[in-house]
Amino acid sequence: MSIEKKMPQVCPSCDTRLKVKKLHCPHCATEVEGLFTFPVLASLSNEDQSFILDFVKTGGSLKEMASRMKLSYPTIRNQLDDIIDRIRLLQKQHKN
Repeated sequence: MSIEKKMPQVCPSCDTRLKVKKLHCPHCATEVEGLFTFPVLASLSNEDQSFILDFVKTGGSLKEMASRMKLSYPTIRNQLDDIIDRIRLLQKQHKN
């Protein structure tokens, strides 16, 4: 059984947001080095990313998400509003 590792987003020592320094192609062994920031969506928590994927897969239907997750529509709406706030904050941070 293969265990998928989750990419860390913050430094375990000081809690500063990490940046990507090297990319590697497993097919041809090409490597690209630099200092890259995570895309905004990749900067969200795994839970927020899962919510967004489910939202897209339901065609943006909060009613269907509420039904699938066995939660109320207002609860799902609040979760989406919270994610929107986090995205706006991340976008501001990425501009600076």
